[in-house]
Amino acid sequence: MEVEQLYEMLRKMQEPKGYFFSRDKEWVLDILRGLLTNKERYGYMSCPCRLASRDREKDKDIICPCVYRAPDVEEYGSCYCNLYVSKEWNEDKIPHVYVPERRPPEKTPIL
Repeated sequence: MEVEQLYEMLRKMQEPKGYFFSRDKEWVLDILRGLLTNKERYGYMSCPCRLASRDREKDKDIICPCVYRAPDVEEYGSCYCNLYVSKEWNEDKIPHVYVPERRPPEKTPIL
């Protein structure tokens, strides 16, 4: 799949749910390229902003959209990666602050 195809597919699926891509399209395309790379590498689109274990079951919480997206966007207006954001975030109606990692440290693989 091409990155632009993934962009359009996800945009159409997620916008009706209230999740928008960041208006920084180059950033978004970089993250989407990372998702496609991880799909090739692991067989699933794990978050490129986090370390994957190569075990789908262990990584199910970070398969995009990750389980942390909803609470991140609700609390901060953006997910950890700044891939998915709220409409208010894109319109600068709320501050753009650092989104802390919600994934428990014990889930991060040790290399």
